[in-house]
Amino acid sequence: MQEFIGKDSRIELIVQRQREGKASAINLFLERASGEILILESGDTLPDKDTFERLVMPFKNSGIGMTGAHPTPVNGRDTFIGYSVNLMWSLHHKIALMTPKLGELVAFRNIVKQIPRDTAVDEASIEAIVRKAGYDLCYVQDAIVHNKGPENVKDFIKQRRRIAAGHKHLMCAEKYEVSTFDPKKILKILIQGHSWSLKDTMWTVGAICLEIVGRMLGYYDFYIKKKNPFIWDIASSTKNLK
Repeated sequence: MQEFIGKDSRIELIVQRQREGKASAINLFLERASGEILILESGDTLPDKDTFERLVMPFKNSGIGMTGAHPTPVNGRDTFIGYSVNLMWSLHHKIALMTPKLGELVAFRNIVKQIPRDTAVDEASIEAIVRKAGYDLCYVQDAIVHNKGPENVKDFIKQRRRIAAGHKHLMCAEKYEVSTFDPKKILKILIQGHSWSLKDTMWTVGAICLEIVGRMLGYYDFYIKKKNPFIWDIASSTKNLK
């Protein structure tokens, strides 16, 4: 980072003395941001060369308040977990085409002064604020951003558990439900046009079971443990993106 700062004085590194959660870090960014359109990208993703340009084009429409890129996992499909990761993001893509669900790399008008410090789902919290301000969301399917999904069952469940608890907290606190939260919608899209070979069927059922376990644990955290994981345990296998 210091090397990049030396090359471009516009780059500013914001440092927190202790880890206070991603939402807290985003709020520091929002306090300093002065541009008309802000871009927020997860640190463990890589955009294509023209992704940012594609992401901001929809703002020519004054009714658009937030856009989201198309996350594409680098995980191979030749293992059960790799298949599950690709299935999850494929469903995310299909749902987002109908009802935008934005994540991993987003752009939004500079109307968001801060997000709740205790949110574990920062992009969804920004969605809620933008929608309440009267703006529409736009999913930009040709704005590709590459991410790395979990490589083992433990990290997969850890990630899905945290997201489930975060979405439940958002729904209760802000009365906002993301489009991927509805299991009936997910199941309907899954059935349509899906490959049902023996291996695909077995792995799909397994992936569904993992998602159910993750959601149930997330609901347990929210309802029973009263836990909101806005400072979360890192799923380490998702960080080695090449």
